[in-house]
Amino acid sequence: MTRADIGDIPKQNPCAQCGTPIPFPDWIEPGEGRVSYLWACQACGYRFEAVAIFEREAIAHPPLAA
Repeated sequence: MTRADIGDIPKQNPCAQCGTPIPFPDWIEPGEGRVSYLWACQACGYRFEAVAIFEREAIAHPPLAA
């Protein structure tokens, strides 16, 4: 399974409702071949989920540690 690194967390994602940048997601949930992010806008109160889906090759053949 591909693991998310702290540097991989999206930042300043715009709110899907009002466009205000959100500094970081409230919740991150990794899954098989995907990572879900829960965002909450402090400006308008809108909450939404964004999902990152990885290519099958990245999951089947993760890089080896050096």
